[in-house]
Amino acid sequence: MGSVVWAQLQVDWFTDVNRLSVETPWLHAPFRLFTEYGVVLFAGLLLLSWWLARGERDLPRVAIALWAPLAALLAVGLNQLVSGDVAEPRPYAVLPHVLLLVPRSQDYSFPSDHAVLAGAVAVGVLLAHRRLGLLAVALAALMAFSRVYVGAHFPLDVLAGLALGALVTGTSYLLARPAVRALVAWLAGTPLRPLVSRPPVVTR
Repeated sequence: MGSVVWAQLQVDWFTDVNRLSVETPWLHAPFRLFTEYGVVLFAGLLLLSWWLARGERDLPRVAIALWAPLAALLAVGLNQLVSGDVAEPRPYAVLPHVLLLVPRSQDYSFPSDHAVLAGAVAVGVLLAHRRLGLLAVALAALMAFSRVYVGAHFPLDVLAGLALGALVTGTSYLLARPAVRALVAWLAGTPLRPLVSRPPVVTR
């Protein structure tokens, strides 16, 4: 009974958002652009969080900034296993007359890869740099909504994706933190130091 209720709730939520999409054609282009190429923004946030931590010579923050991209890849890889096991079809495969703003995908719907990546990056950036992390969290929420808006996912697909990505980044870093921090500290004493700490300014 519970699964039936959740399934109907999924459809109701998706239908409401898809109706909003139908009624707001002026938003189609920006949402399509963001949902398809927003991953570039998340890559930029990862790079910027590393650059800021490096510039402040904060090795613990550099450690999480360097781990975050690996955690994001780990989260997406794990999601492939989860998605294949659940095998939930896309909304446009099961509902008639869905407005779809992006090309059809051959992979499954639950959880959303885009939301997993966004959630993983948001937590990694948040741990490395609070202010930048808040921006990353806002963009992750927007990415999740955009995937529903364009007709590619049900709402629970993106909510589960955000949660999975965040969980993988947070948990994996807790486990890897001693080794990652030790590696960063070691790099700080080698010729590769510029990767983890900005060279001091030389004055004459």
